[in-house]
Amino acid sequence: MLSPVAIGPYRIDPIALAPMAGVTDRPFRQICRDQGAGYTVSEMVTSDSRLWHTAKSSFRLNHEGEPGPRSVQILGYDPVMMAEAARLNVERGAQIIDINMGCPAKKVCNRLAGSALMQDEALVADILHAVVQAVDVPVTLKTRTGWNRDNRNGVTIARIAEDAGIRMLVIHGRTRADKYEGQAEYDTVAAIKQAVSIPVLANGDINSPEKALTVLQQTGCDGIMLGRAAHGRPWIFREIRHFLSTRILLSPPDLSDQIQVSLDHLAALHAFYGEELGVRFARKHIGWYAQYWEQGRDFVRRFHALTTGQAQRAAVQAFQASCREGFPVIS
Repeated sequence: MLSPVAIGPYRIDPIALAPMAGVTDRPFRQICRDQGAGYTVSEMVTSDSRLWHTAKSSFRLNHEGEPGPRSVQILGYDPVMMAEAARLNVERGAQIIDINMGCPAKKVCNRLAGSALMQDEALVADILHAVVQAVDVPVTLKTRTGWNRDNRNGVTIARIAEDAGIRMLVIHGRTRADKYEGQAEYDTVAAIKQAVSIPVLANGDINSPEKALTVLQQTGCDGIMLGRAAHGRPWIFREIRHFLSTRILLSPPDLSDQIQVSLDHLAALHAFYGEELGVRFARKHIGWYAQYWEQGRDFVRRFHALTTGQAQRAAVQAFQASCREGFPVIS
């Protein structure tokens, strides 16, 4: 079993949910916590506070009622703006600030933000020092193994981060150039763990309890963070936790229980976003849940045509009622 990880005054359970733009909103973070995630981080928030008046940012900045420690991820390339964004988020209730240097998206990297920052180690140092000095809460960093396969400078960046006062690292086992293609490699993650004394979490392609154990053994990391594997399957955190403790695989929830989790998630989305946006976001999430359901593909086609929250909830409830208890689930 993994030991708690210290981030400043906080001790976190290091079976963590990765921040994912457009996915890990407050409703999804809560569902994952309910299903065993020990630590979650908000969707990335731009460091340009002039853009925070948008609907997207207002939702991303909403942490009302969330259990602590509340970690907020910021994204940007200017040390002064990043420091100010960190201060403003702390004023809004952030208890940990996480810096995004891992996002490989073109629209982010074209502005020398996200993982593109790894090209400029001096700028990385300036940003990290500026943010750490700006706030009195712990600062963490999520990054990759390097800019491309010929420039895996993750160890150097990790040492810069530790020197700047970063309290925890999360390393995705790909370079920026790899995006999400191919397979993650963990040798560089292991080298980073050996190079620093602060906690390190491994990230990338952790999609099963067995893979979680293998990555922990291979890297020596203090914990794991997973993202895409939780799409439609938030109970994976509970399964990983059970396997790490017992080396016995936990059976997935039966179909009726899976549908109930999706119903709880659906209600939370409608409550958080309101009718119009809630219906739109629900299509994505229910589509992910249904990929594990027998007859789920046909159901999703019908579900995507629905235009009200009431109709969406009624459709999922009807699907649940039509399924026999213990109906086989697609694995």
